[in-house]
Formats: sequence, C-alpha cells, structure tokens
Amino acid sequence: MPRLPHLPTLVLAACLTAPLFAAPLRAQEPIDMSQTVIESQIKSFLRGDIEGAYSHAAPAIKEIYPTVEQFGKMVRGGYGPVYRPGNYAFGRSRETPGGGVIQEVLIAGPDGEDYTAIYLMERQADGTMKIRGVSLIKQALPQT
Repeated sequence: MPRLPHLPTLVLAACLTAPLFAAPLRAQEPIDMSQTVIESQIKSFLRGDIEGAYSHAAPAIKEIYPTVEQFGKMVRGGYGPVYRPGNYAFGRSRETPGGGVIQEVLIAGPDGEDYTAIYLMERQADGTMKIRGVSLIKQALPQT
C-alpha cells in the first residue's frame, strides 16, 4: 500500500514552487505532453511493463541500453523511486530551446525517503516527446 504521509509535503512543495517555473501559455502543450509521457512510463513501471516504459525512452537512451532487458536492469538498479514510487506529483517545469521540457517530479520512494526526479524531455521529429534522461535527487528534510 502506498505511503500517504509524504503526499501533503509533495503537494505543498509543488504548489509553492510552481510559480517559480511558470511557463508562458505557448509552452503548455509541450509540458502537458511531457507530463503525459512521464506518467505513462511510471504507470508502466508499476504494472511491471518494462517494454511499455522503454517505449518512452529517447533514441539516445536506446543507444546506451539497446534492449528492454538492459534498460530494465538499469532502472531497477539505479532508479528505485522512479521504478516503484509511493506517491508522486509534478513540480516545476519549463520549456527548453528546441521544444524540449525540463520537468520535476516529486516522489515518495519505496525506501520511505523523498526524491525529486528531474526529467529531460526531448521533442522528436514526429512531434512526440521522449525521455532523454532523468536525474534523481534525494531530498534532505530541514532540521527542526
């Protein structure tokens, strides 16, 4: 069962930081597309559908991990919070030159810790968005 105690923290963080990265109205389409792709990949991971998750990877990622099995091993080994998130919420986002997007995803990890996953999204020649990379940052809670 997903851990719910961190959800209020994630939602509050998303609400407080969203204005900092507020994008112009024209950028909403790529951001919406990116969020749809990211959510689809996370749901694929949660279903155990590594092939479905792999379909959202950009060509550069597929060059590094040319098989679904290699990709799955990499994600399971280094991206546990993305592979098996408790709760997650979209944070700040912004469009990059060339039509890409940088999207924060706030995640309650399976280890009980909070993380920020920073997704680098890349627009493809056919207009779709693919995941070019993810950086995972473990959040330190402020001292009280």
